[in-house]
Amino acid sequence: MKAILLGGGLALLFSLLGTRAAIPLFMQLGWTQEIRDDGPTSHHTKRGTPTMGGVVLIAATVLGYFLAELVTRTEPTASSLLLLFLFVGMGIVGFLDDFIKISKQRSLGLRSKAKMVGQTVIALVFGWLALSPMLEDGRHVSPASDHLSFIRDSRIELFTVVALALFWLMVTGTSNAVNLTDGLDGLATGACAMVFGAYMLVNIWQNNQSCASHGGPACYEVRDPLDLAVVAAALTGACFGFLWWNAPPAQIFMGDTGSLSLGGALAGLAIMTRTELLLVILGGLFLVITLSVMLQVGFFKLSRRSVLVQKVFRVRPGHRVFRMAPLQHHFELLGWDQVTIVIRFWIITGLCVAGGLGVFYAAWVAGT
Repeated sequence: MKAILLGGGLALLFSLLGTRAAIPLFMQLGWTQEIRDDGPTSHHTKRGTPTMGGVVLIAATVLGYFLAELVTRTEPTASSLLLLFLFVGMGIVGFLDDFIKISKQRSLGLRSKAKMVGQTVIALVFGWLALSPMLEDGRHVSPASDHLSFIRDSRIELFTVVALALFWLMVTGTSNAVNLTDGLDGLATGACAMVFGAYMLVNIWQNNQSCASHGGPACYEVRDPLDLAVVAAALTGACFGFLWWNAPPAQIFMGDTGSLSLGGALAGLAIMTRTELLLVILGGLFLVITLSVMLQVGFFKLSRRSVLVQKVFRVRPGHRVFRMAPLQHHFELLGWDQVTIVIRFWIITGLCVAGGLGVFYAAWVAGT
């Protein structure tokens, strides 16, 4: 428990102070935000704001975790090292994307195919290693499972290839979902902080009810829950420290460096805590925002190509469901203030987190 408090506290301190130091440094280096011309016109005032703050988020999390381990004289576990690998690896993909935007002075960085290749490589390497049995207390236990999970492993066993495909879908899907959410000052940072905080509580509970120390049908077969809680605490602290400077009006943006890395870490925690489907509830905001983009693009293409769709829904070719996607920009164009949107979306995230934790605890009480 001491390591959890230290990890979260140190990461918060490093992020709070490190971001303050990074703002003038990134301005000097020219690491500033480019704004898309097809986005809301109100965002043009943000041009020139420092970006790539995800570098600080990553550094604060990693330093916070390892210093907490050093102070408490605890050895890093396989699960935590794999989670940090995924976190940093996705951050590197995002860094390349951000750097190309900055160096070429455009709002688009890596080509979509190149970005997907990078995400795929990191996700599959993580998945392969996570499914590999590793020695723990004289027994071989893999950090992840090839069983589909909601609160814990179900009886549905997946082939290794299918399990890897599921991990790939979760990692790429969640990282891109956080990236889509990161469209307003502080929105993704605050939402991620809440979900990481929820996973910290889940890990602590799983450690207290671990099958290694508590038998019975309600125990949790998770390899390193307490050490995963330290990483989750460090991620939570780093997000809160960064939010001080990223809150509206933002003095710095996390960029793809931060959004892809945070999304990857969320997926990694869901996979290694055996709560894969629970992430759908905890990260409900990210899911809704992603679905808004899919619905917008899908209906736009269908209404252009299908006369039947035009007749059934009584729309013109190229009809859009929302004024703009992702969803937060739709409300902007409706006239909502950015701060109002951010706070209300945070409230939605809080409700999703409360609902997810409630389902998790209810399942334990019921012994399922």
